[in-house]
Amino acid sequence: MTQTEVEYRHVVATCKDLFLKKNRDYGTAWRILRLPSLTDQIYIKAQRIRQLQETGVSRVGEGIMPEFIGIINYCLMALIQLRLADDPRMEIPTDELSALYDQEVNETIHLLIDKNHDYGEAWRMMRVASMTDIILMKLLRTKQIEDLGGQTLVSEGVDANYRDMINYSVFCLILMSQAQAEQ
Repeated sequence: MTQTEVEYRHVVATCKDLFLKKNRDYGTAWRILRLPSLTDQIYIKAQRIRQLQETGVSRVGEGIMPEFIGIINYCLMALIQLRLADDPRMEIPTDELSALYDQEVNETIHLLIDKNHDYGEAWRMMRVASMTDIILMKLLRTKQIEDLGGQTLVSEGVDANYRDMINYSVFCLILMSQAQAEQ
């Protein structure tokens, strides 16, 4: 396992822990949300990150890192919703939900490994603010695809955009954690 994969899995384990704790508190109430609603929730989180990056002021006391965790978990909810599109159940048992979460994470990690091979981990040289902008761009693309009823001519679907947003969010959390450790 590469250093990146170790760091990635550590971040995702933190995200999953919070996801399952919230599932214990709320169940899978998010199953009522359509994909555009989940996309809008992700947009709110990304926009807040950008606002905090630009102003440096948080009036509600929560920082940027919890927002990236929120983006990761909302993207995973969206991918699970896509996978369960024909499943009418509102409540998903915790064991099944945990397995679905892991399945989507594993597919996303494989995408990361393939892209890291081709791009040589260029993300390590990027700024967190730039990755935030890329996440916002991918959200706008996702909204456009949703507005087109999922039909694209040459572009990847919403699932690829959710996976990219997860990966950029994980990268941001890795870089931010490293910066904190160096202080």
